[in-house]
Amino acid sequence: MTIIDTLVNASVFNPSEEERVIARREIRMLAKQQGIYPASIHDIYMKYGKGELKGFTVPAFNVRNLTYDFSRLLFRLMKEKKVEYAIFEIARGEVGYTDQSHDEYATSVLAAAIAEEWIGPVYIQADHTQFSAEKYILDPKGQEEVLKKFIKSAIDAGFYNIDIDASTLVDLKKTKLEEQQKENAHMTAVLTDYIRDIQPKDVTVSVGGEIGHIGGKNSTGDEYEAFMKLVMQQQKFAVGLSKVSVQTGTSHGGTVLPDGTIKQAVVDFSVIESIGKIAQEKFGMGGVVQHGASTLPTALFHRFPEVGTLEIHLATGFQNIIFEHMSSELKQEIYSWLDVNCAGEKKEGQTDEQFYYKTRKKANGPFKEKIWNMEGAYKEKVMRALEDEVRLILRELHIEGRR
Repeated sequence: MTIIDTLVNASVFNPSEEERVIARREIRMLAKQQGIYPASIHDIYMKYGKGELKGFTVPAFNVRNLTYDFSRLLFRLMKEKKVEYAIFEIARGEVGYTDQSHDEYATSVLAAAIAEEWIGPVYIQADHTQFSAEKYILDPKGQEEVLKKFIKSAIDAGFYNIDIDASTLVDLKKTKLEEQQKENAHMTAVLTDYIRDIQPKDVTVSVGGEIGHIGGKNSTGDEYEAFMKLVMQQQKFAVGLSKVSVQTGTSHGGTVLPDGTIKQAVVDFSVIESIGKIAQEKFGMGGVVQHGASTLPTALFHRFPEVGTLEIHLATGFQNIIFEHMSSELKQEIYSWLDVNCAGEKKEGQTDEQFYYKTRKKANGPFKEKIWNMEGAYKEKVMRALEDEVRLILRELHIEGRR
């Protein structure tokens, strides 16, 4: 075990919080000495929007478990394939159920960069900084403060890319688009201004918005324009959003059939292409983000750069690989835990396969150490399968050879 291996294990699993903090501080110091630093992708996206960069889609990897090992794999392949732009991200919900604080996650990624002798920027992103619609209705200011606290924690840890998701506040019962997007736009503007207030002096944090909750109706150009006009009317700072997430027909994690297989989603690429052009030509943004993509057929991936998709989010597919290749004993232990701890989430008519698929993400936190330290032969299978998947993604998104 190397020094950096020892440090990252201490930063995650040492029972003493003080010792974990010390290990993380040491990792950050070593990263700085090696020329590794958290960075914002804002300027890159502005160039993309102007057409100065084109022909590729930036992958954003949600790393829910095996964070150090998976990040090492990503940095190794990025060096091998000369990939400059790739994002390491974790969503607000994932921070909770994977038991990874912003500080822990960021230092695990930086430790992986050190181990793989990476030099240069590391793009770390807070994905789905999302509002609870129910809580917002009861206490709008309270929800705003919760999100601000979350954003402050992220930026302090080196997350210089923040995706605001107030799409949960869109009210499709209203007839006018401006009324539908009113609360979404308002809170997006408020949080964008907050980010500009607290970002480091030498950093312009990349901020994303979202107009259609993933899994709902497909987005339209008119919805996007209504949203953006409201945001720009309300934001204080000249520098606003660099990108926008839209709904194209996918869902997070995919739609699970009774036998546990995933129903093939129908992606409307014309939504990405049309809204992307409006974003770039009318509002000077980088473009459009595609969520819920890792469970899509890989044969579709080449289409994303072809229609000018700026960024694509990948998560559940990697979790599926880990569960597919772990030992049957560990998997059964996790499923037995789900039977007890998530029993209330099983819906009437749902098969065991559907229940386990939908809830097993919540075992990432309680079983984090066992998954990180799974038996060597099984871990090798997991890492080989992850490598095959990442290689395909990098190739199909035309992101190789740009470093």
